[in-house]
Amino acid sequence: MTANKNWQTICHKNDLVKHSGICALLENDQQIAIFQTADDQVQTINNWDPAGKANVLYRGIVGDYNGELFVASPLYKERFSLQTGKCLDNENLAVTPYQTRIIDDSVQVFA
Repeated sequence: MTANKNWQTICHKNDLVKHSGICALLENDQQIAIFQTADDQVQTINNWDPAGKANVLYRGIVGDYNGELFVASPLYKERFSLQTGKCLDNENLAVTPYQTRIIDDSVQVFA
């Protein structure tokens, strides 16, 4: 069975905090973490920390490692790429990245 994906409006651009994350709930009850980067881009990943087994990634610290933006988990400090979802510290861990766009100041996620 294939799930139908579509663009979901999650929040308003003014709800975002630069260099930080917020948490939102998709229509399928999946939690996501949305980050506004220094260059006003928006990146979205799954909020579930696979190492800490908790929905906490939105509380992580956003950083840059050799040009790759990441969020460091607030629990065990694993760094997850905001572009790919891959863990930069443990190749066995990953989170789901989501396509994100801003239309008329509304933040939308393809999920």
